[in-house]
Amino acid sequence: MRAGLCLLWVLALSASGCGRQSATTEHGQADTTPATALAPPATPAAPTATATERQEAGLAPTQAAKVARLKNEDGTESVDETAGDSGRNNTLLAAVASTVASATAAASAATPAAPPSPWTEGVNYTRLVPAQPTAAAPGQIEVLEFFWYGCPHCYAIDPSVETWRKTKAPYIAFSRVPVMWSAGHRSTARLFYALKSLGKLDQLQSEIFKEIHVNGDPLIAADPNDAAGAERLQSAFVAKFGIPADQFAAAYHGFDVTTDLQRADELGLRYRIEGVPTFVIAGKYVADVRSAGSPERLLALVNDLAAQEHKH
Repeated sequence: MRAGLCLLWVLALSASGCGRQSATTEHGQADTTPATALAPPATPAAPTATATERQEAGLAPTQAAKVARLKNEDGTESVDETAGDSGRNNTLLAAVASTVASATAAASAATPAAPPSPWTEGVNYTRLVPAQPTAAAPGQIEVLEFFWYGCPHCYAIDPSVETWRKTKAPYIAFSRVPVMWSAGHRSTARLFYALKSLGKLDQLQSEIFKEIHVNGDPLIAADPNDAAGAERLQSAFVAKFGIPADQFAAAYHGFDVTTDLQRADELGLRYRIEGVPTFVIAGKYVADVRSAGSPERLLALVNDLAAQEHKH
């Protein structure tokens, strides 16, 4: 009879998608100015006279064609004419500019463009302003998963999270954070941190989900406020995995667990967690299954945002 009542309580809490609000009652120009045209070339100068003709005619060098006599090795002279034609200079400059532009365009085409991101801020994830401090070590990117053992969505994604956790990039510092919305949530959160303190969490994480969602045992008392009753049920459960009652009780009420519970409560408030499972990346981004599109896309999004932060 007790188990049936507890199961009904858990199902009621998870019915609305594991959200906080229902938790207390139900739970779960380009510039268009035309470019200045090049000045038209000046009228070509008349053909230049030879040196002898120029001497005979008494002609002086002009602006259009300056004549220079060069002494050759054989004693003869030759004439070098340097045009003073501004049009010719402009044409040369235009040709050089065109060559440079073509080379620049070719170089740009040879460099592959970065692929567009599959994620859209405000759609697939939310940016936190201001960003929050994290507990990750230098060079590490913190990723938090807020969850509740009684949430069917958390149960459904947990195998994927476990696989991802074992294969994630080494710079990702991952932690689960149980929500602390009510007495019932705090009770299973204490179980989570007690097992963590005993070094048994990795062994029993999936077993707790199985006990609740497959075996129908919510691991809390019929009255969610009955903390002692919840402890007895949880102690009996962990005993099946070789954890003595006294050892469990010492961890359950230990300083480390109390500190972890306080931190979990603080993190939930800081990030305003209203539903689970919810992921927070680098204290800057929040995403969930709904925003990402699927559990697989959510974990891919977490990887990409973490990698982006790691590059900075």
